[in-house]
Amino acid sequence: MSKTIKKIGVLTSGGDAPGMNAAIRAVVRTCAYHKIECVGIYRGYQGMIEGDFKEMGARSVNNIINKGGTVLKSARSKEFQTKEGREKANQHLVAAGIDALVVIGGDGSFTGAEIFNAEFGLPVMGIPGTIDNDIFGTSHTLGYDTALNTVVEVIDKIRDTASSHNRLFFVEVMGRDAGHLALNSGIGAGAEEILIPEENLGLERLLESLQKSKASGKSSSIVVIAEGDKIGKNVFELKDYVDENLPEYDVRVSVLGHMQRGGAPSCFDRVLASRFGVKAVESLLEGKSNFMVGLLNDKIALTPLEQAIKGNTEIDRELLRVSEIMST
Repeated sequence: MSKTIKKIGVLTSGGDAPGMNAAIRAVVRTCAYHKIECVGIYRGYQGMIEGDFKEMGARSVNNIINKGGTVLKSARSKEFQTKEGREKANQHLVAAGIDALVVIGGDGSFTGAEIFNAEFGLPVMGIPGTIDNDIFGTSHTLGYDTALNTVVEVIDKIRDTASSHNRLFFVEVMGRDAGHLALNSGIGAGAEEILIPEENLGLERLLESLQKSKASGKSSSIVVIAEGDKIGKNVFELKDYVDENLPEYDVRVSVLGHMQRGGAPSCFDRVLASRFGVKAVESLLEGKSNFMVGLLNDKIALTPLEQAIKGNTEIDRELLRVSEIMST
């Protein structure tokens, strides 16, 4: 154990994700276990700039493992993108005696951590928290499993009304740059078609697929669309196109939006967050820095922050084939 680290700061940054509170709890209690201090930094990097800190002990994180969102709050900070803003943040950290940082967030948060480390030499460790599951170096990010379960539950309810009225529903889920959430939830919910940014299905092929479904006797259909899909400008434009070309369909749109981020984390996310938190703190105490904690082949592993930020996650080609077969 490194003797230089006596106090670790923890913050959540970017979009919230279920499991962030469980990760905060794990960081705080691992610090307590190793008899070092832990400081919660409110509102991410903006709170760092303003010195919005609170000492956290093992009992201060009671009963948060089951809560969605983040008790430390989150905010996007334009000021932190400036050298002057980061200097203010560093002054507050030095004054508080904080020796290292655990940053829970996505690639934007990790970019801030990497820049801060380069400028001021403060050891940093990242924990991936985003429902999009779009960070290189981990098979699962915090919140992804919970969001999948939320989406599947909602689509199951939508299918009930779709079947009752012989309707076609376009269901838009989050995923601006990655289709992991759409692909997995679409298969899990039995969607007839899944549209993701990584695969441009094309309007004509979509129409063919819907016509085929109708001809095969399906009285209703669910199409799951990632918000970043390139087939149309947006899901409503897609609806209009189908209305014009397949008038026999009664088309409806459901945009799930931020409900996907909320709710109590699944058991998987709670356990994953606990594993991530322990590894992040103990890696800092071992003298490591500029890494992200991730899950690879069901083992906790470290990936350099630079790789986590710049690396591209790939869609599972086998799942694409499974989706095609299941839509028959």
